[in-house]
Amino acid sequence: MSDETIRLSKRVMDEKGCSRREAELYIEGGFVLVDGVVVEEPGTRVAPAQSVALAADATLLDIVPVTILLNKPAGADALRCLVPEARSEHAAKERFLKRHLHNLTPVLPLDPSASGLFVFTQDYRVIRKLVDEPGSVEQELIVDVDGTIVENGLAQLNQGATKVSWQNERRLRFAVKGPKPSQVERMCGAVGLTPTAIRRLRIGRLSMGSLPVGQWRYLLGYERF
Repeated sequence: MSDETIRLSKRVMDEKGCSRREAELYIEGGFVLVDGVVVEEPGTRVAPAQSVALAADATLLDIVPVTILLNKPAGADALRCLVPEARSEHAAKERFLKRHLHNLTPVLPLDPSASGLFVFTQDYRVIRKLVDEPGSVEQELIVDVDGTIVENGLAQLNQGATKVSWQNERRLRFAVKGPKPSQVERMCGAVGLTPTAIRRLRIGRLSMGSLPVGQWRYLLGYERF
């Protein structure tokens, strides 16, 4: 029996009277529904009996690169947390596209054992600010510690541009620009303390807020690091 299916992009071209590139943009933008379900792959094969519809708000505008904010759990692989079902229900209901999870650059990575605010982006402007110039952006971290701090230990921790203060008898707050991998652990160790948990709360002007652990959301248009 012959295969009567055709590429979804060809079907959209024929039915909407648009060019192939326009059809692909509609599909990749999440505006094309096959039997009522959004399909984002132009090469999907569709049968004549299947319905193909274009969403009422369809546009040919370029798909804007996204930046994703994740509340990374301690010990978790940040990239593996970026699944559609982990998107925060309390975040703005921005259109989700599969391509939003492709070609993402992790910026200012955390040590595997650390938790808190983790950023992925497709936006070259964010990469330029956070990857190319990491020392220009302050990070706030909360560090739980064991041990007894040496005499004048807090003063030692506050050398240079780093600002450290006690939150309680077992918790320190660090405000530091461009920390190197394991830098906080080494700083604590030098004054007799052992970090037991590290959580990043803020990068620049952007805090994690109420984002639940293990969930992610999009950076909003008005938000800046």
